[in-house]
Amino acid sequence: MRRLFILLCLLVSAVAQAGNNPFEVKPDFLPVGKAFVFTSQRLDSGETQLYWQIAEGYYLYQQRLKLDGLADAHKPPLPEGEAHSDEFFGAQQVYRQGLELKIPAGASGKIKVGWQGCADAGLCYPPQSLEVDLGGSPALAGNTPQAADQALASSLQQQSLGWSLLLFFGLGLVLAFAPCSLPMLPILGGLVVGSGASPRRGLALASSYVLSMALVYAAMGVIAALLGSNLQAWLQQPWVLGSFAALFVLLALPMFGFFELQLPAFLRDRLEDASRQRQGGSLIGCGILGALSALLVGPCMTAPLAGGLLYIAQTGDLVFGGLALFALGLGIGLPLLLLVTVGNRFLPKPGPWMNLLKGAFGFMFLGTAIYMLRPVLDASLWMGLWGALGLVLAYATWQQRAIAGRLLHLFGAGALLLGLWGSLLVVGAAGGSDNLWQPLQVYSGGNVASAATADEAFHTVKTPAELQGALDNAKAQGQWVLLDYYADWCVSCKIMEKQVFGQATVMQALSDVRLLRLDVTADNADSRELLNRYKVPGPPSLLWIGPDGEERRSQRITGEVDAAAFLQRWTITREAR
Repeated sequence: MRRLFILLCLLVSAVAQAGNNPFEVKPDFLPVGKAFVFTSQRLDSGETQLYWQIAEGYYLYQQRLKLDGLADAHKPPLPEGEAHSDEFFGAQQVYRQGLELKIPAGASGKIKVGWQGCADAGLCYPPQSLEVDLGGSPALAGNTPQAADQALASSLQQQSLGWSLLLFFGLGLVLAFAPCSLPMLPILGGLVVGSGASPRRGLALASSYVLSMALVYAAMGVIAALLGSNLQAWLQQPWVLGSFAALFVLLALPMFGFFELQLPAFLRDRLEDASRQRQGGSLIGCGILGALSALLVGPCMTAPLAGGLLYIAQTGDLVFGGLALFALGLGIGLPLLLLVTVGNRFLPKPGPWMNLLKGAFGFMFLGTAIYMLRPVLDASLWMGLWGALGLVLAYATWQQRAIAGRLLHLFGAGALLLGLWGSLLVVGAAGGSDNLWQPLQVYSGGNVASAATADEAFHTVKTPAELQGALDNAKAQGQWVLLDYYADWCVSCKIMEKQVFGQATVMQALSDVRLLRLDVTADNADSRELLNRYKVPGPPSLLWIGPDGEERRSQRITGEVDAAAFLQRWTITREAR
């Protein structure tokens, strides 16, 4: 603990020396390069796209934009800006959020692009300029505005091996608290607490678990990059998920005292002689469960994982990409390891509470099994299982009131609340509800129309020919297109279908957008070609196709987002057109 405290002090000191002291009250102005992120890109049409990503609270002057060295015939018209009264320059036209200019394909050579901007808080930056080569290849001709996964892939290409591994380790620390990673907590906690291991033995068990999980995570990332979405789809097959769920139900039973998991006698006797002085669970068993947990959370597509896979696909450097994903896995496992090892030091001495804790982990195992079955179960049945688990947990909690002591009333109130909520879930599921947080909404009929409208608004595409026909038609009409990569086994896809596209405000904002749902549920040639068309690692992924038929790659959404984040991304995309 002293070492952790010293490390914390050093981190605080480093942050303060870097000028980010959280106790110092002063305006926090962004560096000019972050306030106005300028990028250029040579499009397939031959045009050169100039783009300024403008931070919130900052603006660019229209009259300060310069394109020196560009013939007048090739100068693009400046879009109308926002009226602004400036203290120094008087009435001005300014741009906020973003600015896009397109230089015609006939222009060539090098030009000097200049601009100047200010912050609303009162700071004006000196004029900026940058040389742009208009004769570059249709690929990236400069720094392109990038989505999160694309930015990570570019960062890997630009950084050394050490910095790249550190970057992915830090991303893993963040992802450890993501919903996809949370089912790993009861697995690891049940292993350490359920085995009755000493602190040192518990550290060894948790380390074996985390190391195996990270190794499988790295291998799975490399294989997924080579096979596209095949691995992701394979891991979501009903028999695979059913087998894993059955395994976690089996692991839950010993926590309730039904039996003890043991190796066959002839193996147990030999291992007992080799580890007579050791107490606790098996290192090999922990390693196996660590590998299984990686298979559980691996198919959950996130921007960091997609960035690692994109880098591997672009460069073919499997060793580098595998190491990066290995570091990501270690980052995901470290908080879990600390929680079940260092956290154990703050627990009271052994006693009846350990049986309670083992029972709690048993229910977590059962919850993990239900969580895994989400892609293959009907939504109302899935919710009904959660309700049934809540009722059983309420009964178990009520039975423990006798040993609760001073916590008697807390246990009693908790049991009543769990029982009430479990009952609501069961009643809602019986009526066809699939909303865990509003189980009785199905009886009001308030959200049926909006859900049906959202579903009807999307046109489902299953073949590349259908996609190309829809894109050609939209381009001919000058229409924006939203591509929604979807699969029946993708849990996040179904969540976004309700929480994003089930919202009236979202569908209203997309009223003039052609909505295409690319169904890649089946593991076949059509699904692979649809994914490879735009180098998509897997669902959920949302792509914006402009009226010119080109993807706005910087605004791609990979992974689950809420309605507010989706609308914000669409606003930026629309204003930057």
